[in-house]
Amino acid sequence: MQKFHIKKNDVVVVITGSHKGKQGKILEIRSNKNRAVVEGVAMMKKHLKKSTENPQGKIAEREGSIHVSNLMLLSRYEKSGRAKKSAAMAKA
Repeated sequence: MQKFHIKKNDVVVVITGSHKGKQGKILEIRSNKNRAVVEGVAMMKKHLKKSTENPQGKIAEREGSIHVSNLMLLSRYEKSGRAKKSAAMAKA
């Protein structure tokens, strides 16, 4: 079992990638692939076939996974200068 700087139910911020700046709670950690599932981040669409539960079929949205190196604890993010820089850039 590998040790990570984050764990389940921590609030994290995405620091790089297309979801940069988004934050959410960790729902699951997949240690075999070094990835984490964060609530409300990296949403994916999954097409479901017709079944007894979904007589019409449907397109369901669910969270995708993000590599743990792209995540930072919210408390550590706020202490660092990153939060201040990103807020200043948003105003400009």
